[in-house]
Amino acid sequence: MSDRMTLSLLALFALLMIALAAVWPQGLGDRSPRPFGHVPAQRTPAMQDALARADAKAQKQIAENRAAAEAAKRAAASRNGPLKLSPHAMPLPAAKAPAAGGLRPDQ
Repeated sequence: MSDRMTLSLLALFALLMIALAAVWPQGLGDRSPRPFGHVPAQRTPAMQDALARADAKAQKQIAENRAAAEAAKRAAASRNGPLKLSPHAMPLPAAKAPAAGGLRPDQ
């Protein structure tokens, strides 16, 4: 393909991409430029109210789930009593203090 054809097609492609960028949605909250723009559905007052209600409902559900989990944990602890370690359990190894300068000896 000759350079004249290739460069002409590349220029046409660049112009098409610029035109597409002018009309493509700018995200959830930003408007497109003036001749193409409209208020996104997520920015309308009705949608904002619906999103706020959904968020409040989700937060309430999370709080209820946490409270239920804590109640179940307390019920299990009262039913089973405190945790007891087996006399045959292996002791945990003691952690070594880092050497001077904060580096371990093997570093």
